[in-house]
Amino acid sequence: MYRKLVLFDIDGTLLRVNGMNRRVLADALFGVYGTEGSTGTHDFSGKMDSAIIYEVLLSGGLDRQQIAGKFDQAKAAYIALFQECARPSDITLLDGVRELLDALSARSDILLGLLTGNFEASGRHKLKLPGIDHYFPFGAFADDGLDRNELPRIAHERARRMTGKNFSPDDIVIIGDTEHDIRCARELDARSIAVATGNFSMQELSRHQPGALFPNFAETGEVLTEILTPQLS
Repeated sequence: MYRKLVLFDIDGTLLRVNGMNRRVLADALFGVYGTEGSTGTHDFSGKMDSAIIYEVLLSGGLDRQQIAGKFDQAKAAYIALFQECARPSDITLLDGVRELLDALSARSDILLGLLTGNFEASGRHKLKLPGIDHYFPFGAFADDGLDRNELPRIAHERARRMTGKNFSPDDIVIIGDTEHDIRCARELDARSIAVATGNFSMQELSRHQPGALFPNFAETGEVLTEILTPQLS
């Protein structure tokens, strides 16, 4: 019987992708719209791929109607180009991630999932390259909307449909490397665990008051204890 639902972000939390990801998006957008907008300088941290496309192209002078008209084409071009170009050497699995996922997946009372700003197809490819995709049977992705705060309820409902269990807020843990992940946890009154392996420092993350905060996942036992610790009301 599942007791806990644990939802992970991907980029900056489980792994890092080198600069090829930004280059691929720029090439895909240029091929579809004739401009890459502000892709070269835009801050992607914690944002939805869907929202990023709009933001960088709005900065490049296109309006929302122009972007929407070719959005599906741009999304497909980016995913296809990423899957074609990305190699295992482009991905860095972060410290302690494999050990933590092994420890969590060994427990029959924990359901693992994804809560990420990636499109599902490109996000899954990022996980497949270092061999960790199989840990996550489901998730909520950028395909599901433009606002990241919509994703927690989508993931919650998918978990309910998969398992038949209606996970209570005390049963849910959301893990990520940005303030956006911490906010997502608050959408469900769930426990948040932040990790400073992305673009935000321990000090910056602490300002957003996560339930727990780690520099990385190297201390597997300590992280596992925090995940299993009941949330204090």
